[in-house]
Amino acid sequence: MSGILPATYVKGFHNEEQVKRMEYRKLGKTGLEISKISFGGGALCRFYGFDLDEAIKTVHAALKSGINYIDTAPFYGQGQSETVLGKALKDVPRDAYYIATKVARYGSDFENMFDFSAKKTRESVENSLKLLGLNYLDVVQIHDIEFAESLDIVLNETLPTLEQLVKEGKLKYIGVSAYPISPLKECISRASGRFDTVLCYSRYTLTDQTLLDYLDFFKSQNLGIICAAAHDLGLLTNAGPQPWHPASAEQKQFVRQASDYCIKNGVELGKLAMYYTLKLKDASTFLTGMQTTQLLQVNLDAFYNGLNAKEQEVFDHLTKNIFTKPFNWEGNELAIYWAALKKK
Repeated sequence: MSGILPATYVKGFHNEEQVKRMEYRKLGKTGLEISKISFGGGALCRFYGFDLDEAIKTVHAALKSGINYIDTAPFYGQGQSETVLGKALKDVPRDAYYIATKVARYGSDFENMFDFSAKKTRESVENSLKLLGLNYLDVVQIHDIEFAESLDIVLNETLPTLEQLVKEGKLKYIGVSAYPISPLKECISRASGRFDTVLCYSRYTLTDQTLLDYLDFFKSQNLGIICAAAHDLGLLTNAGPQPWHPASAEQKQFVRQASDYCIKNGVELGKLAMYYTLKLKDASTFLTGMQTTQLLQVNLDAFYNGLNAKEQEVFDHLTKNIFTKPFNWEGNELAIYWAALKKK
């Protein structure tokens, strides 16, 4: 619903007219009403490259425009994203936003990348609070559960530790994330009623619509559905993906056809990608990384104004001639991860 000021509106901080234009949706059973577009802190680290002053300016501009949900994780730059957000948020009223971080994925090297243990989970939440400069978190999500040796450790150590931290007032709600969606369904089913949110990334985009097969299940669990990465981690942009992107070389080359066509026609593929993903009705929010005010404006433009005639023409061409057969990179990262650990 747009036109109504949310609970996070702070007079004197927000741009009231922009906040009224934003749409807010319920985040599952949490009772929180969050902006249709949310701020992905994954871009505020060396994985994507960013300028600190511009990043802080972008966070402030996003929040003042009515975006009230921020997502980050210890893994993003190994604390870099949380540190940057901590610097940006010290000048922002705490009532003006909700913030989510994660546990379980940490290091950039394979040996230290994942730790689902109770001890590390508690340490991680405490460290996130310190880096962000906060005394509580709104949501903490278990990060990329497909990498757990077994879901047993997630359910017997990670989740109970987060539930204890809720009792202690360190966080309010618990979520879970993964790239493949079947482990999410299994984990949520085995812990029925214990999760509040689910984060799926790159699973409802111009290249892959797998999320549609799971929406009824997530809704039946009354979960806040966070649909992340409309741009496929940078793949669906004119600039193209970072070297670490998990898609295959063939998939990257395939999408390059689309970005080349967009560049030739003076259109930004990222805006078309955002426009497409925003059409999904059942998600609570659409989470996207943005480290510059320019990218923020592209995403807000897709939401407020849709596509102009030229963009619609290019969008129609891409959906009819290029994005005709969905694809994903499920399993690619897992194969590399387990092969690397076996070598050790």
